[in-house]
Formats: sequence, C-alpha cells, structure tokens
Amino acid sequence: MLINEDGYRLWLRYQKINDDIRLLQYRKMIDGVTILENEQTFDIIKYELDLALPVILDKQVGIGRTGVTGRGLVVGTIDNLRKLNLDIPELDSREMGNEGFLIRQYDGDSNILITANSNTALITGMFHFLRRLQTHHDIQNIDILNTPRIHRRLLCHWDNIDGSIERGYAGRSLWKWNELPNKIDPRYRDYARACASIGINGVILNNVNSQPEILSTEYLLKIVALADIFRSYGIRIYLSPPFNAPAQLGSLRTSDPRKPDVKRWWKEKMDEIYSLIPDFGGFQVKASSEGQPGPHDYGGNHHDGANMLVEAMHDHNGIVLWRAFVYDTTIDKDRAKCAYKGFVPLDGKFDPGVFVQVKNGPVDFQPREPFHPLFGAMPKTPLALELQITQEYLGQAVHLVYLAPMWKEVLDADTFAYGEGSTVSRIVDGSLYANTESAIVGVSNTGSDRNWCGHHFAQANWYAFGRLAWDHYLSSEDICEEWIRMTWSNDPDVVNSIRKMMLGSWEACVDYMTPLGLHHITQEGHHYGPDPAFNGASREDWNSVYYHRADKEGLGFNRSSSGSNAISQYFSPLHKQFDDLAICPEKYLLWFHHVLWDYRLSSGRMLFEELKHHYDGGVEYVAGMKKAWKSLQGKIDSQRFEHVQNKLETQEVNAKFWHDVCMGYFRQFAGDRVS
Repeated sequence: MLINEDGYRLWLRYQKINDDIRLLQYRKMIDGVTILENEQTFDIIKYELDLALPVILDKQVGIGRTGVTGRGLVVGTIDNLRKLNLDIPELDSREMGNEGFLIRQYDGDSNILITANSNTALITGMFHFLRRLQTHHDIQNIDILNTPRIHRRLLCHWDNIDGSIERGYAGRSLWKWNELPNKIDPRYRDYARACASIGINGVILNNVNSQPEILSTEYLLKIVALADIFRSYGIRIYLSPPFNAPAQLGSLRTSDPRKPDVKRWWKEKMDEIYSLIPDFGGFQVKASSEGQPGPHDYGGNHHDGANMLVEAMHDHNGIVLWRAFVYDTTIDKDRAKCAYKGFVPLDGKFDPGVFVQVKNGPVDFQPREPFHPLFGAMPKTPLALELQITQEYLGQAVHLVYLAPMWKEVLDADTFAYGEGSTVSRIVDGSLYANTESAIVGVSNTGSDRNWCGHHFAQANWYAFGRLAWDHYLSSEDICEEWIRMTWSNDPDVVNSIRKMMLGSWEACVDYMTPLGLHHITQEGHHYGPDPAFNGASREDWNSVYYHRADKEGLGFNRSSSGSNAISQYFSPLHKQFDDLAICPEKYLLWFHHVLWDYRLSSGRMLFEELKHHYDGGVEYVAGMKKAWKSLQGKIDSQRFEHVQNKLETQEVNAKFWHDVCMGYFRQFAGDRVS
C-alpha cells in the first residue's frame, strides 16, 4: 500500500530498491561506511547516509570514523586519504579543483571511494553517489570524475522583507526575518541540503526590487544566522542592494557613484558585511530599470555604478552581478534592442569582478524567445545568464511545464560570435573568451508551501536548473528521468508515462500560449492568462498590442531590415537567416516579421490556419497529459496524485481559454482568410 506524501522531501526521497539484482550489488559494495572528516562535515554526510542507506538497502549500515579498514564505502578528502595508505590509484588532485569530486571503485570489486579536495565538494560527491543509487544505476566498476562547468551557480529569491515574494506562487518567503537570528527554522537546513544535492553554491536572499533595510546592521545579523547554516553545505550568501542605499540608509545627500563620500559609504558597508560574513558572495543589482534608482539618475552610466561597488569589495572576494534588464525606449522604439544598444558600447569598461547579468531572451522571460543578442557581443565582459525558474509567464504554479528543454535551447544556441561553435553556454561558462570566472542565476520558485514550489512538478525545474548549472551538456531527457526516478518511482510504467508528459510540456505551453514567435500577450500585472487586446498601460511597450501588431494585413513585430532592424544585433549567418521570411525559423517567425495572413508556411497552411494548428495542438497535449496521469492512479500515492490531477484539470481549462481568446481575437483581423 502506498503511503501518502506531501512532497516535502523533494528528490531526496529515499526508497527501498525494488530491483533484486541491484539490491544485492549495492549491499555487497556498501557493507560499511567510513567517513574521514572533521566534525561538521562528518555530521552532514553521516546524517544523509543515515537517512538514505538503511532505506535504500533495507538494512542497517555501520557508519563511523573509527576502526578504519578502508573497506566498503570510504568518504574522505585527498589529504585525509593520504594518511591511510589505502590501495588506490595515484590521484592528481588538480583535476578536481576545489568543487569537483571522484567516485571510484578500488582494491577489488567491493570497495568504493568518494573523494575531493574540499569538504563541501565531498558533500556534493556524496549526493551524486546517492543519486546513482536512487536511480538504480550499476555501481560495479564505477569511475566518475565530475567538476562543474560554471563557477557560481546561484538561486535568486525575489523575496521581500515583509515575507511576500514577487512572482512567487508557492506561499510566503522561506526567510522568517521576524524570528531571525534567535530562532532557526529547520527548513533552512533542508533547503541547503536540497541546493547542495544539485550543486547550487550561492543564494541571493532578497528581491532585485530591493529595500534599504536589507543592508542595515539589524538585518545583517539575521543574515549571519543563514550564512552559518548554508556555509556548511558550500553555499555563499549574496544580496540585492538598492542603488540609492547611501541616501536612504546612510543619510547622504546623494548616491552618485562618482562622489567620494558615496564610495566611502559603500566601502564601510562592505567592510561591515565581510566582518560578519567572511565568505559573502557579493551583490546583484537592478539599477536604472523599471523605476529602480541607478547611476543614470546622477548623470552616470552602468559601468560607473558597477565599478564603484566592486571597488568597495576590493579587499574581499566578492563580485557584482549588474543586471542588463534595462529597456529605455528613448534609446530605441523596439524594446528588444535597448539592452544591446545600452551595454555594447560599455564592453571593456567594467572592472574585474563585474558580471553583466543577461536574461535568456531580449524581452522578459517569455515562453519562447530567441537568445539575447548581448551573448557574443561583449567579449571583454563576463556575462552571467539569468533564467527564470518561477513560471511567471508559463502558468505559474498551476501549469505543468518542464523548463529544461527551454533552457537547453538557449544554452545550445550558436551565436557565431567567433564562428561556428560559439554557443551561449561557452560564453556563460567562460570557455569561449578564456574567462576565469563564470556565473549563472536562476530566479527561484520556492516558498513556504509544504511542497516547496506550489506544484509537485515545479520541483523538477529547481532540480533541472541546478543540474544544468553544474553541467550544461547534460540532456533534458537525462535530467528528466533522474528527477522522475528520485521523486516518483523507478517503475518503468511510471517513468515512461511521466517522462513523455514532461518532455513535451514546454512546447505544448508555447503552442497554447504564444506560438510562432508571439510574445508578451498575457494579462497585465499578474501575467496569468491571455489578453492580446490589452492596450491600456502607462507605457507603450507594456501593452500586448505593441508586441503582436495584428492588423488587417497580418501579424507580428517587424524586426527585419525593413522594420526595427533588430536582426542586425545578431552575427552572420543568423541575421541573414532571421531577416529572410522564407528561411527564418518558424518558431521565431512572428518575433522577427509582420507576416501576411495569406502567407503559407512550410506545412502548406496559411498563417491563421497554422496558428490554429498550434493552439489546437497545445490543448490536445494537455488533455493527453491529463489522460496519462490518470493511468497512473494506484501507482502514485493518493495525496500527490490528486494534487497533480487537480492542477492538470485547471491547466486544461486554462489552455482552452488561451486558445479561445487568442483565436477569437486574431480571427477579427484575418477576416475572410479564415477557413
């Protein structure tokens, strides 16, 4: 009989192996565990193995540090292993760096070693080994050397100090500021465990639309309590400060980054932060954007603000993530072009330690966008990729949408900046331009809901972000299957059914929301549900009609050479491909072209017919997901089954609503071309 679950355990849901062959293999090779580390690391690893191994193996396993024989499972850093004279191959510890780990069979067929150069990397390796057990992988002859491709892998929380979360759909903030630092919620440690298990090594605690109190001594002392917990798991704390903090918190007359007293204020504040949190990671800054204060308010530019902040950290080891989500349409009437025009002239003007943080696409986390043209256009500046895990524009915590395929489409996109092979991922990980530092940021979808993310399947996006941040060469399919096996079941029927649901869910969402390159046609403010007719915003580029430009002739935003010429911001051969209606990828057609209603696509269907085909297909896919999930009744515990079933029923209603609203709206323009 299945026991009901609430989803709290996420993918760290250890279950008994139901494969007898695997069970016998695992029991033979893990008949005891020796951990060779200091008290804190020992406690973390022992706690996790005590949770996992007795359940997975269905027997008790001795775990300790005394009476070391070097048999069974041995967990220890390179330095501690060398004290033991274990019969293992000579290791070059430089291959692992500070965060990589090695899992290797040694001295016969029944002993396994997990080793690393640092204690926190050892914890990461331990979680990776448990993942192999959870997913029923063969561990005979195991030999895994694994290092991260991106150095700073950060979750960004848009949490406010009053406990609310901007674009949060899973309850209140995890951070209970009114209780800290004296009362520590056990959930903080479970959050750190989950992050460490997928390789996250940084957390930005607060909203990019920031409040000055977060930098006050009162709040810094609260943050110290969180930093002390996270540090044990290899996770550093970052903050989003308001740019005008010197005036708001320090009572200066200005926050002009070029003024000596402003520089002095930031230097003193950074010294205070590092005196309390020695491993503080740095700042993420939203400035001169959507009403947020910035250097432009004082006649300066982005590099003036970013360089001033990184200079204040000069005596420490912090970075500045300066967001490029800036779209002043006085620079260009096409919002999609603004960030490029504002930042490319500044390439080479940012000091070491500054990253320009760029969203995956040039507008705003839409269901599908072409990659941001800044990638490849700033070779002298490290660029951090910003992805949105929380589903602001993709059905929030109601719709089942697996986002790894979306992120892979961006990461694998070739910018052609240095010819073929100049992918976005190689720019982000630093390998294309030989940058020694690299960073990726995901806007978190966590909250106080018992299941963390509001939807059991939204947990998959938190998981997938961490796995791709660690290794962007992993496939969406492999990450999907890992998560299913760890979170739901290793039963082949369950794995295959859920895998099929998830892998097509993003494309289906695009189909029933914004097919063929449509974008930004959600309802104003909350961004949930369709409103292609919206035209009442205070800014032109906040209106839906600004983006789709439907008229009696056709549909789409003309960004070709005959329109806004946004295609010129991409390298050859992309700009030629995007510019030519005949060869422009149809998934971006209405992003780059105003297409006539009677234009025939590769399918032979005219534009309106093709729109209908996609909207119909999206709705049908959701109906198929609902049917597939129904077939798993009895194989999933009833509590989680009913939760997901209710969500899918609502998603189907929503998908039909998107279909009806959008098709009805565009039909009035297509007129007699509608079949």
